[in-house]
Parts: sequence; structure tokens; C-alpha cells
Amino acid sequence: MIRLGIVMDPIEGIKPYKDSSFAMLLEAQRRGYELHYMQPEDLYLNNGQPFATSSLLKVWDREKSEQYYGFGASQELPLGELDIILIRQDPPFNNDYLYSTHILEQAEAQGALVVNKPQSLRDANEKLFASWFPHCIPQTLVSADPEKLRAFVSEHQDTIFKPLDAMGGASIFRVKAGDPNLSVIIETMTDHGKHHIMAQIFLPEIKQGDKRVLLINGEPIDYTLARIPQEGETRGNIAAGGSGVGMPITDRERWLCEQIKPTLQAKGLYFVGLDVIGDYITEINVTSPTCIRELDAQFGLNIAGTLFDALELQLNKEAQ
Repeated sequence: MIRLGIVMDPIEGIKPYKDSSFAMLLEAQRRGYELHYMQPEDLYLNNGQPFATSSLLKVWDREKSEQYYGFGASQELPLGELDIILIRQDPPFNNDYLYSTHILEQAEAQGALVVNKPQSLRDANEKLFASWFPHCIPQTLVSADPEKLRAFVSEHQDTIFKPLDAMGGASIFRVKAGDPNLSVIIETMTDHGKHHIMAQIFLPEIKQGDKRVLLINGEPIDYTLARIPQEGETRGNIAAGGSGVGMPITDRERWLCEQIKPTLQAKGLYFVGLDVIGDYITEINVTSPTCIRELDAQFGLNIAGTLFDALELQLNKEAQ
């Protein structure tokens, strides 16, 4: 029996009908895995050995109003005894998240397959990581310098400003040349030039959707979810009110995936979500990519099943 641990935000606060972590738990349970539930604060080191206060978990795919999970016995669990550990904690990537990756790296050293690889979670900031593939991204500036940011807006006229540590479309601004609020936006986002932010050119193709492309061990799923902004919005994120429309992956999107595939595989980034607007990658999501449930429902897929097929293959390779 495969023993699977999941480190996630409180399960009682999720929306199971749309939660990708829950889709993974359902599939793991269907396969007969033993499920161990942990929150980040449950992880600890004891004389250098990685442990967690974990609870056995059962899940049920039920209507919204019904109980969808149940806990069994709690135990002090040596993390190295688990076969697979899923890190599904949402950003922000703060110091507590950082400490979790260090503890889980110790579990990895003891033989657990940690998904995604802890060191790579530290290395691959979801906003910055796309800049490692400059031929795949729109015109982009990362800076804390107010003058450089103003010059970027002046050059490109219509731009997007993003913090480097948020998710779900939080604190994203569309800024045009001549905007009377430009200075205060830059002051607020950079804390008067102390913190880096990202500026990108505005891509009008956002009207056709901010596409989510899911990759498993570098290979894309055949369908994407176009997150269409609400009227008057520039953000397609579902969390910001966007609606999800599934569609087949395009040749351009497959090409983008091919460009980053070797790096994802080398870094042990097994489950990744690209954000694609028009012809360009705007973000590479590695912490807790979503949209499994929406794509499964629209196209009769089992994306979590494809993921666990890949992880079981990796476990077999490591056992040989």
C-alpha cells in the first residue's frame, strides 16, 4: 500500500467541488492509498529528524452541503516513512512556507517522493520563474526602482503591475501612461522603492482568457481552461470572478510547454500550471496549481489519475 501525505491549508475551508487538492485525495483513495493529512504547522524536526502530527483521512465526493471528509487516528509520523508527500499549501511564499520546504527536504533525503521538489519550490518563484524563458514571455521588467517602472510604463503605454508573492489575481494593477495614480501605485507596491515588483505589457488577448495549461512531469494535458474576465475586469483568475471555459490546447501552447519541459523535469516539478495569455507565458505556478476539477468535469478527464500514474512510475524507478 502506498502511504501518501498531503500538506495543505485547512480542509474544512476548501470548496471540494472545485479544489484540485481534493481531486488528488479522491483519486489517491480510489487507488487504495493510505492518506495522511497535515497542515504546515504540524511539521517539525526532532534532533534533525522530520516528523509531523498527522491524521488519517477519508474523503467523499459529495454535494456541497454534505460532509466530504473525516479524520481517523492522529499520530506522530516520521515523514521519511511516507512514499509520497504532496505540498499543496497556497501562497504567499513567506518564511513559514520556507521552513516547511526545509523540513520536507529532510523527508525527501530519507526516501519520500515530495511533490513538488522542496528546493525547486524555493528556486522557482511563480512570477519570476517565467523570466528564465525570455523567448516565451511578454516584455517584462522586475525592479524596485520607481524611475525604471515609470519608464517602462512610458515606453509601453499600457501595462500590468504585479507583486511577486501573491496569488489569485490579488493586488494586480493595470497602469497606463498618464495615470494620475501611477506614483502612489508604485510607492505602495514597492514600499517606496524597497521591494521588487513585476511590470509586463498589457496583453489585449486577455479578453479571450487567461489560459491555464497543466503539465505533469513536463507533458501538457490536452485541454486548457480559459479564465475569462468579468466585464470591466483585466484579471481572468477564477478567484477574481473569472469564468472557466475549457478548450483544446493550441500548437503555440504545446510549443511553450516544450521550451520549459527539460527544466521542469530536471527540477522535479511534477505538477505545474502555466498561465498563458495570447502567445506568452505570464506565470509558472508550482506551489498549488488548480483547475483539475473544472477540466475533468468539462472533458471527462482524470488529471489526478495521470499525475499518480507518473508518480507511481517514479516510485518504481527509485525502487529498482
